[in-house]
Amino acid sequence: MSVLVDVIAGARPNFMKIAPILHAMRSRRDAGGPLRWRLVHTGQHYDPRMSGEFFDQLGIPAPDVNLEVGSGTQAEQTAGIMVGYETLLLQQRSACCLVVGDVTSTMACAITAQKLHVPVAHVEAGIRSGDWTMPEEINRLATDAVTNWFFTTSEHANANLRRAGVDEARLFFVGNTMIDTLLANMARLRAPDVVQQHGLQSGGYFVTTLHRPANVDSAESFGRLLRAIGDGCRGLPVVFPVHPRTAKTLRALPDFPANLLLVDPQPYLEFNWLVKHAKGVITDSGGITEETTVMGVPCLTLRDNTERPETVELGTNELIGTDPAKLAPALARLFDGQWKQGQVPPLWDGRTGERIVATLEQLLA
Repeated sequence: MSVLVDVIAGARPNFMKIAPILHAMRSRRDAGGPLRWRLVHTGQHYDPRMSGEFFDQLGIPAPDVNLEVGSGTQAEQTAGIMVGYETLLLQQRSACCLVVGDVTSTMACAITAQKLHVPVAHVEAGIRSGDWTMPEEINRLATDAVTNWFFTTSEHANANLRRAGVDEARLFFVGNTMIDTLLANMARLRAPDVVQQHGLQSGGYFVTTLHRPANVDSAESFGRLLRAIGDGCRGLPVVFPVHPRTAKTLRALPDFPANLLLVDPQPYLEFNWLVKHAKGVITDSGGITEETTVMGVPCLTLRDNTERPETVELGTNELIGTDPAKLAPALARLFDGQWKQGQVPPLWDGRTGERIVATLEQLLA
């Protein structure tokens, strides 16, 4: 007897997290396992550069359903996803709704499923920044409030959930599916065109990604931050894949440092090639700090908090804050060879997807 699991994906970070789960489900199905999946793409990220290429590169099958919610405010996207997913569940109910990460699609589908009494499994449950100004933090809190089974990446996440009163029997410390994807594709990473175009050398450039409102929504403060990055990197090229949110503010700037190389959002294999060979990464993303930790690349996070403290305590990441003046001293330590080496957190070993699917079989079969 087969058991149908809805696997939800809506935005770029989700695709890297679902790939190992789908690969493990396929392997178990071929070996006679009971789980079947329905891949539901909400359409939250609708730009082919932000989704389509990831499906191709990571071997993710075409979605069974695309809710095509498209652009809009967070409330509009949430409403569109909830209406679309509710309609789907009423047409054909699944045995479980599996959501990953902390994007709008994660929260909207979890709530919709639970209201229809479909149990929810949350991959990457329990991570917390403590910063309620971040939409992702609200999504995490709301999702975990209606989750049945919590798949976690770290002991920090486990501790957060225990403090919230989650019973130990519903906690499953499995590791990190983002790292499954990274390790599975390490040998396939390939240089993007910008490397040849600008003669980039391994260890001779930086990568930066910026998209959080506190950093990019004000042209004046964003300009100061970019100047600090340009100056602090001492003339080395800084490859800057520009997020759509960031592009809007960039257009309002009179100028920016000459060593900033603005490029389109990069496909998975090309972006991680850039990260692997960079002298360092300057970012306000959370997921990238996990990848830099595993690849041993110095990472400077332009935030005052992180939902992934293991990347700071164990890994190569350091919280610099949002004050541009703090960047130069940190980069000076990096240039002086004083950056920490770091180590890989427990269970970030490439087998998380297998552990999740094995647990789901026990819970649902």
